[in-house]
Amino acid sequence: MHIILALIIVGLDQLSKYIAILNLKGKEPIPVINNFLQFKYVENRGAAFGILQNKQLPLIVFTIIILIGIFIYLKKNNNLNKMTIMSLWGIVGGTIGNLIDRVRLNFVVDFIDVNFWGYYDFPVFNIADSFLVVFTILLSGLVFFEKYERVDEIEE
Repeated sequence: MHIILALIIVGLDQLSKYIAILNLKGKEPIPVINNFLQFKYVENRGAAFGILQNKQLPLIVFTIIILIGIFIYLKKNNNLNKMTIMSLWGIVGGTIGNLIDRVRLNFVVDFIDVNFWGYYDFPVFNIADSFLVVFTILLSGLVFFEKYERVDEIEE
């Protein structure tokens, strides 16, 4: 069942954030690939790319509305293919991973820091964010190419 995917994402996300807090909070960043990737503890009190700083309540409410919308959409549409359903449950998993932080900590733990050799310093992110981006891109592609519904085999 696809709910297991969401649970795995939440579990990986929360475990990685726990490890980040233990090993990175209050410490120097840990370089992984010189001038490209490091692990660095950041408390994100906003949304993606740091927008809406210190607006936790509206972000929590908006997140819950999005989750309810996804659940209603999944319930009402029985003609979605497996990739679409998987994408939606992947988005649910990533969303819940960050929602747990917002509710529990009043911020989201980010720790993956990518810098493209000084040309562009990407905002610090986490595992939940990664899954959100991957599954949103997958879902967008399915919708764009109109491949989000099941195609029943043609009977001859």
